[in-house]
Amino acid sequence: MSGDVQSVQGMDSIQDVAERHLCAGCGVCAFLEPAAIHMVDDLDRGRRPVVEKRHESGLGLQACPGLRLDQPPAPTGADLSLRPGWGNVLAVWEGHSSDPEIRLAGSSGGAATALALWSIEDAKMDGVVHIRAQPSQPVLNETTFSSDRDALLAATGSRYSPASPGDGLQSLVDAPKGGIFIGKPCDVAGASAAAKLVPNLEESLKLTVAIFCAGAPSTNATLDYIAQLGGPLPKELQALRYRGHGWPGMFRAAGHDGASVVRTYAESWGVIQAKRPWRCRICPDHTGELADISVGDPWYREPGEGEAGSSLIVARTERGRQAVEAAMAAGFLDCKPVPHDLLPASQPGLLTVRASVFGRLLAMSLQGIPTPSFRGFSLFRLWLTKLSLRRKLGSIFGTVPRLRRWGIHQAREVQSGRVQSSAPEGNSTHSTP
Repeated sequence: MSGDVQSVQGMDSIQDVAERHLCAGCGVCAFLEPAAIHMVDDLDRGRRPVVEKRHESGLGLQACPGLRLDQPPAPTGADLSLRPGWGNVLAVWEGHSSDPEIRLAGSSGGAATALALWSIEDAKMDGVVHIRAQPSQPVLNETTFSSDRDALLAATGSRYSPASPGDGLQSLVDAPKGGIFIGKPCDVAGASAAAKLVPNLEESLKLTVAIFCAGAPSTNATLDYIAQLGGPLPKELQALRYRGHGWPGMFRAAGHDGASVVRTYAESWGVIQAKRPWRCRICPDHTGELADISVGDPWYREPGEGEAGSSLIVARTERGRQAVEAAMAAGFLDCKPVPHDLLPASQPGLLTVRASVFGRLLAMSLQGIPTPSFRGFSLFRLWLTKLSLRRKLGSIFGTVPRLRRWGIHQAREVQSGRVQSSAPEGNSTHSTP
């Protein structure tokens, strides 16, 4: 096995990708092949494709980020010292939305929303493809196309639950003046790959923005957590926020009767992150290396008491750098340049996570489990140089029993579930037909 996994064994259909635990849930395949593929909520695994193989063309497979990720070549001006562990970095800023309401509502400083608003109001694009909570069932997400401030504001705040914004890319194809796409790193990777296959999308996709991501817990992770806290049943859930309204904000599940359960962001994430799907655990890109711009928390410092929030903004491409500078000049972003090394300082654990991916992939290969192709991410080099001997061995031999325990060695059909309208207290809050 080489330092970068080159082959993808036995993956002849998007269905194979989903059943062999490699699906990232981005939804791009459903956009590319709407007659053959549609997305459903698998409450234990995430947003997943259901495939009519007889109508599948293979276009979705070509763009699938769960199956294949290639690190982009280094553009002129990239910080080569950071590239092996953090991808292309052209510029880094710390700052926030100049709109106080957007800044407060955002998960950190509202930078992604500020860029979206700039694209509509100043750059005169048609809108933004992103996600929001489903109004009728806020534990679930839906893809939306926003074209004004009110719609953007209603969708602020990170959603630590499955989403598939790639299934809404047709909105950009249909937009005469184009727009931007906001999603997780895997979502952006899929959208960028799709743009190479669909000329109209490549022309309409003016900018991509990725949100730093440590993985997307399952829907059941949130439902079970709310139940553990004695919170509202799914049929009673009126609003759900994972954070925001201050930095980093609070997890809050509110019922129609006004009662709610509230926990800190750290408490809630510490519980629900245990139920991330396997593909998230072997992801080499948690900071949006394939985007034009990536945005996350400046965790190199502790948030101040009552702080409204601040974002770390990373330009990955020249197009991204120009967009940030234009948004600043137009008064949508209030930012200042900061040293590039604040990126690794803000995500101190991610380099170890990335370095462990090689060992986990090797463990999969040793058990005959298909592995995705990750090219250009320096995985072997990082595994060799950034991990202690104990961590090296653990990344391989600690993974082997997990693969068996979690059923990764076996194919599993996508199970379309629904959130129950009611559930007895203490029982499961989901069902699968």
